[in-house]
Parts: sequence; C-alpha cells; structure tokens
Amino acid sequence: MADHNPDLVAVARAELGVSIAEMREANKRWQAMVRSPRARAAASRYRSILGAPESTAPRTIGDLTCEARQWPLPLWPDLRFEVLVAPNGSVWNEWLVRAPGAKGPALRTLADLTPWSCTVDEAARAFTPARPLEGSAPTRWGLSFTAPDTEGRRREVVAEFTWGLLQRVAVGEGP
Repeated sequence: MADHNPDLVAVARAELGVSIAEMREANKRWQAMVRSPRARAAASRYRSILGAPESTAPRTIGDLTCEARQWPLPLWPDLRFEVLVAPNGSVWNEWLVRAPGAKGPALRTLADLTPWSCTVDEAARAFTPARPLEGSAPTRWGLSFTAPDTEGRRREVVAEFTWGLLQRVAVGEGP
C-alpha cells in the first residue's frame, strides 16, 4: 500500500510503533516465505503467521462452496482480513472486508471515495453497475463505474484497490 499512499502508511506505522526498517524486514520475510520452493500451502501459511482465525464460516459464491476465515486487524478494528479456502485447501481469495456488525461508510459521491475508506465490495454495491477490472498484481483489483460528483454530475471512475481496500480513484468525464 505504500506505493499508492506513503503518507497513510507512515501514519499507520507510527500508530503501530513500527519503524521503516521493521516494515521492510517483515515484508522481506513474507516474500521469502511466499516464494520459497518449500513454501507452505497458502491456507496454512496464514494460520502460522496470524494464528487461529477469529471466525470461520461456510460461504457460497455462485455454485461454489468454500470456507471464509477472518482475522482481526489492530490498525483497522472495523475490518477483517478474509481468506476464502476451497474444499481442497487452496486459497481462492484474500482481502480486507468489513467486520461483522461494523457499519461501512456512506458512499454517495466521488468525495466519499477517499483512500482506505472502503472495501472493493462496498464500492461495488454503492455504485452499481460496477465492472471489475484486472489488477496489476494478484492482491490488486480495479472497479469501473459511474458516480456523481458533489454537484450531481455523473463521472466515469476507475477505482484501484490493494488487498481489497481503496487506494486511489481516477475520474474522467461523464458517460
């Protein structure tokens, strides 16, 4: 997320009491674990790093059934890190979602779409129809939709998400 919003990451690091060196070292260890030829399966990797999930629940997406595992996050108490695990143990998706019972943001206009304010599913529900876009990496998504500006004019929007959390918005002319 630091490549999109370095100022927000700096504030988050300070809030968590983590130095730049510690952040880089944690990322280095994570990347080494993910890319190791003896890497654990993704589902067990999350359990070994994050501990037991706070919750697990069956989830049906279309005609596919999986298990949704969620972990709390110290930085974002209203969000959970969610991993969707297939019956064979493979990970289908991993992203940030709103915590059960937590109130999401009121997304009505472009002004409401600020970095780290909403998840990809919240933006997709608020600004329908939204078209998913391929991201630049497995942990990145995009959405294309129209949304009103503060004066009510409809604008073309491309929203970019990392780990399911809004990072930036590009606004074009109206439809």
